[in-house]
Amino acid sequence: MAKTVGAIAGSRTARATGSLGVVGAAAVAAGLVAERRMIRRRRETADLASDARMGPIGGWVTTVIAGDGVPLYIEETGPSDAPVTLVFVHGFCVTADSWILQQRALTDLGRMVFYDQRAHGRSGPSEVKNCTIDALADDLFRVITERVPRGPIILVGHSMGGMTVLGLADTHPELFDDRIVGVALLATSAGELARLTFGLPASVTGVVRRVLPGFAVGMRHAPSLLERARRRGSDLSWELTRRIGFGSTELPPSVVSFLETMVADTPIPVIAAFLPTLLDHDRLAAAERLAEIPTVLIVGDVDLMTPLAHSRTLAEALPRAELIVEEGAGHAIMLERPDVVNAAIREIARQATAPRAMPRPRSGSAQTGRSAPAQTGRSAPAQTGRSGRTGRSGSGRTGRSARSETFSVSPRGPRSEATTEGA
Repeated sequence: MAKTVGAIAGSRTARATGSLGVVGAAAVAAGLVAERRMIRRRRETADLASDARMGPIGGWVTTVIAGDGVPLYIEETGPSDAPVTLVFVHGFCVTADSWILQQRALTDLGRMVFYDQRAHGRSGPSEVKNCTIDALADDLFRVITERVPRGPIILVGHSMGGMTVLGLADTHPELFDDRIVGVALLATSAGELARLTFGLPASVTGVVRRVLPGFAVGMRHAPSLLERARRRGSDLSWELTRRIGFGSTELPPSVVSFLETMVADTPIPVIAAFLPTLLDHDRLAAAERLAEIPTVLIVGDVDLMTPLAHSRTLAEALPRAELIVEEGAGHAIMLERPDVVNAAIREIARQATAPRAMPRPRSGSAQTGRSAPAQTGRSAPAQTGRSGRTGRSGSGRTGRSARSETFSVSPRGPRSEATTEGA
């Protein structure tokens, strides 16, 4: 990757924030040392059967070259002449393989395209100046242009991938007039991530917010200490992944290890390079491009990285969208609650491919050649049938139905089957 530069590297600010980071990491590590036995017990509990373990997508591999020359790794599955194509956009610090439970369960829906975002996984390195949501959105545009040049598309984005979808809506709104027929946004924020509390007490969140930008610069220039601290496969790395990536779901150990491996394989300088664009991200206005498209928002109510409030903000901008709130689930919701995510994507595909009703003119009005504003040409999102409290009623907007908000307590993640250790 191109050499990174930073104006405050080696300055008092960098030294101070770096020291705070080391002290904080040491405190966390000390607490985890005391819990080592409990962590070991968690890692040795019953796991998935060997043929159900997490793994690669296993599709046919292609490459798309980004605008600045970065090669983007693509995997595709399903028939090339399928009536609809699903394009999956992964989140921060993971890869396209994070969608493995969706790929396995949704093969009947048609063609699926997965790709590693720039500087992640098997895609090429990126210059720091291009580690932005705008660049990611342009990458997605090029993937669509080259790999899905025609036909309807359903976009599925998680976390930074959802932000990428919103970035695409901002820069290429014309795609959302006819090509993009459905959207699923998982654990996604439209902005204000700089105000995150990370689950910390209010008394320390202000310090974290002040420290984080400087700490990101320090990460780029002195990554070796943090790389050693988060040793791949260590109890510390595994437990931090479980606590930050997931909620209260009792997951098979291999699911946590699968996420931990992807995160640990993301170099510290890459993490640091993307932090500023995530903190500065603001695409709430662009979200309105999705207003007439079948859309579902899925979030865990204990997500530390993109908390529930961020999905609710998106839902307010998209009153026809369904908001699914998973009780006790965390950030990596596609791995923690795959059945819920898969059912929601399947429902979006059903809505997106259903015959569209013909618009009817207003009664008693002159024919103008345009349909009445209340007729959108797309069916309103259907109720999923899950039990739970319903969302707010309509807010007086005309021509739109009230959005549905579903609170769901689902089966606890991928089914765990009792096996002997090492199965």
